[in-house]
Amino acid sequence: MPITPKLTRRHCLAGLIAAPAFAAAPEPSVKITVFQAGDDGYHTFRIPALLATRKGTLLAFAEGRKGGRSDSGDIDVVVKRSMDQGRTWSGIELVADHGDDTIGNPCPVQDSKTGRIFLPLTVNPGNVTERQMIDRTVPDRRTVFITSSDDDGLTWTILDEITSFTRKPEWTWYATGPGVGIQTHTGRLIIPCDHAVEGTRATLSHIIYSDDHGRTWQIGGSSDPGTNECQIVELRDGSLMLNMRNYHQQNRRAVSISRDGGTTWEPITHDAALVESVCQASLIARDNVLYFSNPASTKRERLTVRASKDQGKTWSAGQVVHNGPAAYSCLAPLKRDRIGCLYECGETSPYERIVFTSLPQSVLG
Repeated sequence: MPITPKLTRRHCLAGLIAAPAFAAAPEPSVKITVFQAGDDGYHTFRIPALLATRKGTLLAFAEGRKGGRSDSGDIDVVVKRSMDQGRTWSGIELVADHGDDTIGNPCPVQDSKTGRIFLPLTVNPGNVTERQMIDRTVPDRRTVFITSSDDDGLTWTILDEITSFTRKPEWTWYATGPGVGIQTHTGRLIIPCDHAVEGTRATLSHIIYSDDHGRTWQIGGSSDPGTNECQIVELRDGSLMLNMRNYHQQNRRAVSISRDGGTTWEPITHDAALVESVCQASLIARDNVLYFSNPASTKRERLTVRASKDQGKTWSAGQVVHNGPAAYSCLAPLKRDRIGCLYECGETSPYERIVFTSLPQSVLG
């Protein structure tokens, strides 16, 4: 558990009186490798997702890729747990294995009322690629599954297929997250997703949601074409913001707002402050402040975490956590006013390892 700083005390003639409390200097940021390529029988680990549970446990999810770095092949979903805010981590645990198939795109969310953690995932045959599904050179389409945990991520239920409720018949490619879902002030659980429509090559961001604490799921609204992997936050006024990977060749993140709980989305805009390399990014909200991480460059490098105190209108310069090759990331709120970041990085490639660090909110702006 985190150690609570002791108040300094001073003596005076009237007795022992507590001195005024001064803010302690923030703990330094430490970088810890959680998943290392080549460990535990996996060639590569990719697609990090980080969930801070209501009990204070950190769950670090990733895809364990057995045959190589490819997005297709024999891919499992694995997890490690931390009970001390990311200082130490458990051994690797298998969450989902679909034989030789690809199962991945972890995007966990926890119901604040029941404590149940939901982990939606997507599946396709290991010998089938995203491009083949989009181009319809194979009959396969991606399917959607969900598993859950009632013991803070120690054990997980058998995979339950929810494709018929969460994918339209004309959708071919499909991905949950990756990253994390949210629960709104109304109790709605929302998972950000993306898909491709048969007959086109365009991809679109969309959401799925549950209004009954995860018992059933349904499809929400979709964004404009040319968007992809996305993350979602609830803003101060109750509206939703979708922040999306963008294929409009402007090297800027795409943003859309929903004012009806995600049923419809406004036309996308491009955030000039959020430079991107056409890559996944992370976005979370905490105490009316937004936190965002991505490779802040026109290529996959310079993993940066920044903050916005005006609901995404402007962004701080933030903090560079890895200046070299870097790619996907996921943020989580930690104790003692810190933000955790789980991210892909390396010296010659972004996919050499997945690292955890935590940053004081004060240094992010």
